Amino acid sequence: MATVELQGQCDARFKRVREVFEASFASGAELGAGLAIYLDGRLVVDLWGGFADKEGGKPWRRDTLANVYSTTKGVTALCAHQLIERGELDLDAPVARYWPEFAQNGKAEIPVRMLLSHRAGLPAIAKPLAPADIFDWTKMTTALAEQKPWWTPGTKHGYHALTFGWLVGELVRRTSGMSIGRYVREHVAAPLGAEFWIGLPAELDARTADLVQGPVAVSGGPNMLEIIAKEPEGMLAKAFANPPLFSMSANSRDWRAAELPAANGHTTAHALSRIYAALAQGGELDSVRLLGRDAIERARVVQSSGQDAVLPMVTRFGLGFMMPPDQEPLGPNPRVFGHGGAGGSLGLADPEARIGFGYVMNRMHTGLWLVDPRPRALLAALYASL
Repeated sequence: MATVELQGQCDARFKRVREVFEASFASGAELGAGLAIYLDGRLVVDLWGGFADKEGGKPWRRDTLANVYSTTKGVTALCAHQLIERGELDLDAPVARYWPEFAQNGKAEIPVRMLLSHRAGLPAIAKPLAPADIFDWTKMTTALAEQKPWWTPGTKHGYHALTFGWLVGELVRRTSGMSIGRYVREHVAAPLGAEFWIGLPAELDARTADLVQGPVAVSGGPNMLEIIAKEPEGMLAKAFANPPLFSMSANSRDWRAAELPAANGHTTAHALSRIYAALAQGGELDSVRLLGRDAIERARVVQSSGQDAVLPMVTRFGLGFMMPPDQEPLGPNPRVFGHGGAGGSLGLADPEARIGFGYVMNRMHTGLWLVDPRPRALLAALYASL
C-alpha cells in the first residue's frame, strides 16, 4: 500500500496534532480517517488521508462519509434537547405522556430524564428477535414498550447500547411528528451545513467508507467479545446479541438505509466537528443556532456516574451525552461532553476551551475503553498546543 500523505490544512500552532495523526497512518493503526477541530468558532484543523476501502484503491476524501456507531447517540440527544428547549418535551414528565404504550410492565412513571441518562433499566429486549428485526422501527419500539425493566428504574445506570436509539428516537417521533432521520436533516444538518445522516440514501454509497475490522486490544483481561461469549446470559450479551449486532455488516445497504439512532449515523469529520463547535460556542456557529446556553448546561449536568450495569467499566453520563469519568479524563476540563463510537470515532465539545472536535475512521479498533486511544492521543496533542 502506498505511503499516506495527509490532505487538508492545519494551523501551524497545531503542528503536533498533525504529527500524531500522521503517526497513526505510519504505524498502520489507520486505514482511512478524517480529523477536524474548531477553536473559537474557527476551523483550525481539517485533515484527512488514507483509503476508504480495504484494498487501498479508493482514496479518503474530505467528503468521505463513515458509519460512526454510538457517536450517533450525541446527535440523537441533541435532537431531544431541542425539543426540550422548545417546551415540546419535558424531562421530568413520564415517557408514557408522549408514548402511551410505553406504560406497560411497570413503566408508567419512568420519566424522560431516565431514558437520556441510561437509568431506565431497558438496555436489552428479552423476547427473541430475528436479525432483520433491527431494521423494523415499529417492531423494535413495540418490543421496548412491552419490555419489563431489568432493574428498578433510577436505582442504577447501564449503557443502553442499541435501545437508547429507539427509546429517544421514538420520543422525537412522537413529539415532532418526524422520524429521527428526517428530524436530524431538517433541524441539525441542513441549517448548519453539516452532513449527518441517520438513514443513508443509496446514492451516497459511493462516498461512504467501508468499515474494516482492525485489532482487538488485550490488556491482561478479557475483551468485550470474550465476555459476551463466556457469559451469554449476562447483561452485556443481552444488550448486544438480541438482535445479534456483531453478526451484521455495517457496510450493507440494509444497515446504511435503516434509521438506527444509537448506531448508524454517517458523517464526515468536518461535519461532526462543526456540530460540536456550535455546542462549544453557546449553541451557535456562523449565525446558526442549534441550542441555547441554558440547554447546553442542562445537558452536561452529570446524571449517572460509577460502575456501569451493562459495560464492565465505570461510565459517566449527562443527559444523552457521554462525559469522561475521572479514570479516563479527556483533557483538563471534566465537563467536556460528546460521544464516542465502537471502532474509534469521537465527537466532542469543550465549552470552556471553545473546542469542537470530530474524528471518523474506517479501521475498527476494539478494546475495553470508552474513547479509543487514537482520538485520545489527538486530544492530548491538541490541549498541549493551546
